[in-house]
Amino acid sequence: MSIKTATINGVATIEIARAEKKNSITLSMYQQMADAIDAAQIDATVRALLITGQPGIFTSGNDLEDFLQRPPSGEDSPVFRFMRALADCSKPVVAAVTGAAIGIGTTMLLHCDLVYVSDAARLAMPFVALGLVPEFASSMLIPQLVGHAKAAQLLLLGEPFTGSDAVEYGIANAVLPPDEVLPYARRMAERFNALPAGAVRDAKRLLRSSGKQIVLQTITAEAEVLVRRLRSPEAQEAFQAFFQKRKPDFSKF
Repeated sequence: MSIKTATINGVATIEIARAEKKNSITLSMYQQMADAIDAAQIDATVRALLITGQPGIFTSGNDLEDFLQRPPSGEDSPVFRFMRALADCSKPVVAAVTGAAIGIGTTMLLHCDLVYVSDAARLAMPFVALGLVPEFASSMLIPQLVGHAKAAQLLLLGEPFTGSDAVEYGIANAVLPPDEVLPYARRMAERFNALPAGAVRDAKRLLRSSGKQIVLQTITAEAEVLVRRLRSPEAQEAFQAFFQKRKPDFSKF
């Protein structure tokens, strides 16, 4: 299993466990994570969710080989189902980022409520470099957090940033030594056991309510462009260059 799930002391943990492939995510893994979120939503014993990866790696993003063999074709694709499940989750979601978080590894953090990152973490959203576009409402949420100029640096140029930067940008709550990230995140998730669950859900709903519909609309709008961009010559060149371990040549497009 590349996704491990367990519920311990009121916390439903979703662990990306594919270290041999740098925790890259396949469509079946997206389906598993969406199912796990849905199950946690209806489980009265779950007071919070915790998303984590492996030591030294959160996720390197999409498994490009799997992505090309079975590209998402519409809103029912597992990747978009996962996005909607996380964005629509009524219970608090905590993320423990113990290492690299690339692509959706960064954008999913925008939909978590508490995020703790390693001081060795490196985050990046290199969508444009792959001939694609930002996803998971990042084209809206990142400018809201950091302003247009910095958002262009992060989303158009795909420049990587550190865990400390993530805290400064408002993406994460705190940066910690690598071996402290997961235990600390779990302790924070377990704090919801002592709080009234209904009040927590209502408070989260109010925190998210002003932008929720536009977030879901943006996810859909980005998905439509992303599906189209996957078939573009630029994306095909980017993917071929990745697999051939060479620099892409976009001069002919």
